[in-house]
Parts: sequence; structure tokens; C-alpha cells
Amino acid sequence: MNDPISDLLTRIRNANRALLPALELPHSKIKESIVGILKREGYITDFTVEGKLPRTIKVKLKYQGKKSIIEGLRRVSTPGLRRYVGATEIPRVRGGLGVAVLSTSEGLMTDVQARRKRIGGELICYVW
Repeated sequence: MNDPISDLLTRIRNANRALLPALELPHSKIKESIVGILKREGYITDFTVEGKLPRTIKVKLKYQGKKSIIEGLRRVSTPGLRRYVGATEIPRVRGGLGVAVLSTSEGLMTDVQARRKRIGGELICYVW
């Protein structure tokens, strides 16, 4: 697998389209951080890390009737083309209705947290 973050986003997107209640994916620290941000921002219901080597992350998706809470996921910085932004250049996703996930020197955080701390970093993905 060349891009595990893109794989995570694709699995979530596919599970949302199929209206699955939950999904499992291979564990890594960055995936766990991204899923933690999604939970904190209210895009998923819950997640748990299960098993002992190989560990997996079980994500419970959130729906409103037959419609998913997550309307879209987009990978921005890829292994072939990294995208870095400064603190003043952090974009607003859907006019502030979505979330941009950034990898900073202080760990993964949302665009709002990065603006508040005035630090930039690698623009991982957009969620709306």
C-alpha cells in the first residue's frame, strides 16, 4: 500500500455510500489521530483500537436518517506532491462548514486549532 491515509479516506467514503454501520481498517498512529479528529468534530460516532499485532481500528459511522453525516472526503497532500501551508494560508473548507486536517510540529490538528496556535504544516485532507 503506497498511501495509507488515502486508503483510510476511501474506505470511509465507500462504507458511507453503502450505508454500513461500521468498518475495520489496519492500525497506524496517524490513522488513529485522523479518526480521533473525525470523532471530536462529530463526523463519526465512535472508534476503538482492537487486537494485538496486527491491531485494527473499528470505526462506527454516523448517519442522519439514510444520509451520511460525511458528505465528502478529499486527500490534499499526496506522497507524490506534498502540500504545505503557512499559518496565514490555511484554507477554509466549505466556508468554515468543513474541516481541514493538518500535520504540524505539534501533531495532527484541525484548521481552526492551527489558526488559533498560529502554526502551519502539511495539509492532509478536507472533510465536509
